[in-house]
Amino acid sequence: MMGWGMWGYSSGYGNGFLGNGNYWWMSLIGIALQLIFWIALIVIGVKLFRGYGSRTPVGYHAPNNALDILRERYARGEIDAEEYQRRKQDLSK
Repeated sequence: MMGWGMWGYSSGYGNGFLGNGNYWWMSLIGIALQLIFWIALIVIGVKLFRGYGSRTPVGYHAPNNALDILRERYARGEIDAEEYQRRKQDLSK
């Protein structure tokens, strides 16, 4: 039966699933390709957004002056208390 159906002109094969006639699988391919495109676009956007973020770990405090570096060296045991005090006095001048 051919004629005008609910979705337009019908060829007599019925509307099928997501398409017209026996080529319903072409609609599924189109939907899959669009889905892959949008997922790839979102993934690329997220990677670019994260790439421009800070690379410094949360809670990290970079030494900003010589006294901080001196304190860290003393805490790690690289220098003894006498050398620490001497260098601290030199830096305070």
